[in-house]
Amino acid sequence: MRWISLWLSLACQSLLAAEWFPYPVQADGRMLDYRPLPAAAQPWRICALLPHGKDRYWWGVAWGLDQEAQRLGVRLGIYEAGGYEHGDVQLEQFDRCVAEGADAFVVASINTYDLCSAAKVQLQAGRPVIDLINRLDCTGLSAHSRVDFADMTRATLDYLVRVSGGRPIRVGWLPGPADAGWVQDAERGLREALAGKAITLAHGGYGPVDRSRQAKLVRELLKQHPQLDYLIGNAEAAAFAAQLVRNTGSGAQVLSFYATERVLEQIREGQVLAAPTDSPVIQARVALDLAVRGLHGEKLPQLISPQIEMLDAASLRHFDLGRLMPPEGHWMIRQELPD
Repeated sequence: MRWISLWLSLACQSLLAAEWFPYPVQADGRMLDYRPLPAAAQPWRICALLPHGKDRYWWGVAWGLDQEAQRLGVRLGIYEAGGYEHGDVQLEQFDRCVAEGADAFVVASINTYDLCSAAKVQLQAGRPVIDLINRLDCTGLSAHSRVDFADMTRATLDYLVRVSGGRPIRVGWLPGPADAGWVQDAERGLREALAGKAITLAHGGYGPVDRSRQAKLVRELLKQHPQLDYLIGNAEAAAFAAQLVRNTGSGAQVLSFYATERVLEQIREGQVLAAPTDSPVIQARVALDLAVRGLHGEKLPQLISPQIEMLDAASLRHFDLGRLMPPEGHWMIRQELPD
């Protein structure tokens, strides 16, 4: 594992050593190279709200937000709610940021609607609210920095059809928490991608994306459906399933419908077949830049999305990991909104 950690560490340095932009994105359906502001006009105070800090995906998001705040010269608070079962905590954190006088908000929401009333008040007061990654489905938000998880699952299914040669296959599915917008999007994409294909789907149920909850779901799914050809899951489910399949000798191959550091290690080791990446570090950087542009009074695009890239053992060798995770030695960043 030491050589894998070294590889990950070295591969992550490119976005530290050089500017991360220009970066290819879709902006309201048009391809363009995104170029952020060189600096903020003043040291605005911005709150970022994340669902949790339990896995490397959100460590990368927090790191990207922090790096961009330093580059732009703004003051940033980063709060995480502790899990998808704690929507009330995220509401309290939003209210706390309002009480602290935050100028703008970047929100990776636990669910699609709960923050809408609070966000509306801030938007009416002229304070930007940026939707990051998870889909906060409120009218009038300033902008969205996210990739449609329907496209992530479509990319995963398309890859699976190619590697399976189009033969009839049995696929297990473990998406994550039912109320999360990104899970709802992923399931929409799955339904659309399954149409007309010779795939039998076994749904393994919903649950928060912590290791203990997902491990239980994985065990139950494989117990009920021991003849699965493939298992597609959230990153925690996929990571655990890959270990379980290896230890039990199950014939199922494992994919994740998004990538984390652990999933990439397992792809590198041949335990996970593939995963698409939505470049969460880039999404975080773009979201913070959009918040600052909103504070400057600019007209913002409604949706900025980095291109989805499918990662397997071959393509991973050429992928810039600084788009996905923090460098070695960087953990979850939690910090109060500075004065």
